[in-house]
Amino acid sequence: MRGLRYSLTSSDGSLTGRHPLQDLLKGFVLASIFYEPSTRTSSSFEAAMYRLGGKVVSISDVKSSSVSKGETLEDTVRTLQSYCDILVLRHPEVGAAIKAAKVLKIPLLNAGDGAGEHPTQALLDAYTIRSELGRLGNLRVALAGDLRHGRTVHSLARLLDLFEVRMDFVSPDTLSMPESVLNDLISDDYEIHRTLETVLDKADVIYMTRIQKERFDDLKHYEEVQNSFCISPELMNLAKPKMIVMHPLPRVTEIDPRFDADPRAAYFRQMENGLFVRMALLAMTLGKA
Repeated sequence: MRGLRYSLTSSDGSLTGRHPLQDLLKGFVLASIFYEPSTRTSSSFEAAMYRLGGKVVSISDVKSSSVSKGETLEDTVRTLQSYCDILVLRHPEVGAAIKAAKVLKIPLLNAGDGAGEHPTQALLDAYTIRSELGRLGNLRVALAGDLRHGRTVHSLARLLDLFEVRMDFVSPDTLSMPESVLNDLISDDYEIHRTLETVLDKADVIYMTRIQKERFDDLKHYEEVQNSFCISPELMNLAKPKMIVMHPLPRVTEIDPRFDADPRAAYFRQMENGLFVRMALLAMTLGKA
């Protein structure tokens, strides 16, 4: 994937912006359908397609589509596969990507299904860990914040379980990692914690997540846990000098902006990696890698 970042050039050798533009996917069209708000995932998928020479049909406001008329998800994706070669879908319903894939004849990439999964985020997260620390195995990774609703940590925990990674799950009691995720783990090499201080001096990676206000039925319950954790320069004095802090973003109050200048703050580098990983995914899925 690092090769995608530095080596891809268009047929005439031209570059666009800071990154090379390729024509690997010239003639291909991506359908980008987002039923939920997105900045990084939607933008990086679209930018990835453009940088590989493809085109994008984007539906980011379903209220302006036939969904507002009552069209089902299945009929929406059936329609778009008539015009496009690959589809990226974000949907608020857990399992929506599987439901859509069952009626499609073109590839579908899951860009997040409610509080379920976010597999492409897990891939860019794993790539970031390897890029920053030089390995994926023999690490201790703390996943912290809203583990109940956080689709990013659900996917990442399942992926890291395939490597020699010891995991710490840090959350308020009401926002613990779901049993469905824990039951999927092959290894039982994990611990459950309620405070960051208990894992900071051991962690090679702290993966922070925001408390997801939009997933709470009762705002009172959200207010009880919204400020459970905060990465600050003072707190990070307890951490290893060589480790990284990651975050899928957006952040709210769980990382103090004063920490941004710390070399261990990897979340903006992580965000940029999303472009390169999704370029690779698009190219491989369409058989052009």
